[in-house]
Amino acid sequence: QVQLVESGGGLVQAGGSLRLSCAASGRTFSSYAMGWFRQAPGKEREIVAAISWRGGTTYYPDSVKDRFTISRDNAKNTMYLQMNSLKPEEAAVYYCARGPKFGIAAMARSEYDYWGRGTQVTVSS
Repeated sequence: QVQLVESGGGLVQAGGSLRLSCAASGRTFSSYAMGWFRQAPGKEREIVAAISWRGGTTYYPDSVKDRFTISRDNAKNTMYLQMNSLKPEEAAVYYCARGPKFGIAAMARSEYDYWGRGTQVTVSS
């Protein structure tokens, strides 16, 4: 059974930064593409970053490009999301998820099969 646990959320002022972590159980983390999603109240869950299984390929939607950075440490079974210049409208629950095995940076939510419980990010204006 795969378990994903997010951490690092919290309250930050607009323009500030946060670093989220996603710790994965099991020995197969390094074989899977991974991604970060967010969901604000009343909105659809949307992808904010994705990374290939080896970490060499990443994907960001235009809304976060050049401000967010996804990375992974396969030796530690951990993925990260560095978020800079946060905006109030980016307040949401942020989730990590497991993508395709030996996959590139997957963009579609349907490609992800295991999800963490999320970590709340609040951005004050």
